[in-house]
Amino acid sequence: MELIPAIDLRAGRCVRLRQGDYNQETIFNDDPVEVAREWAKQGATRIHLVDLDGARAGSVQNGDVIRKIVEAVDVPCQLGGGLRDTETVMHILNDVGVERAIIGTQALKQPDWFREIVQEAPGRVALGVDAKDSMVATAGWLEVSKTSAIDLAGQFAGLPVAAVIYTNIANDGMMQGVDESTMQDMANLADLGLPVIASGGVTTTKDIENLLALQQKHSGIVGAIIGRALYEGTIKLNDAIQLVQQ
Repeated sequence: MELIPAIDLRAGRCVRLRQGDYNQETIFNDDPVEVAREWAKQGATRIHLVDLDGARAGSVQNGDVIRKIVEAVDVPCQLGGGLRDTETVMHILNDVGVERAIIGTQALKQPDWFREIVQEAPGRVALGVDAKDSMVATAGWLEVSKTSAIDLAGQFAGLPVAAVIYTNIANDGMMQGVDESTMQDMANLADLGLPVIASGGVTTTKDIENLLALQQKHSGIVGAIIGRALYEGTIKLNDAIQLVQQ
């Protein structure tokens, strides 16, 4: 299982929100590039970037910082937030050097377009499924749709989707662990034959152990994104990576 540290970008700084609420922001570092270097030094094999301003605006807003991070580390980066059209996605992948683009809102609103972009960049486009009570939330989590996470992801089973990144927004940034219903949702997604990455709520090594146990039954669970827990110190990245390797 790949453990992926998250760097959430807002106004060029490394921040974390609680439950995606832009009014509940904690600034952790003014230099996200230095943060990325530190995670790579501790053994990260991939870094998860979120352009929070981009998710809200509908277009990439922290492009300069993203480019600097990609150039500063020798591990692949994945990016979500504000990727809403082919031109932007291809620019991020081919010009900026991001290895994997994460698309959420547009996959729900324009599923045919999402299918096309996945086939245009096989293995380099991930589906971001942000859910509340198992229903998909969009537009930087400002709206909740009437589509379930399983129904959304199910449309794309069999396509060369890089991964499904599943976030229960009720857990995100709350430091309360990964709950049973989230684990069940992830198991169901993995059973569709899609690689699943857990996101939101990973708080202690116990959460990682629980995900490893789930992976034994559902091999499609391939990774976990860790955010606030790393910045608050409840998980140490190098220790967590050693645990997974054992």
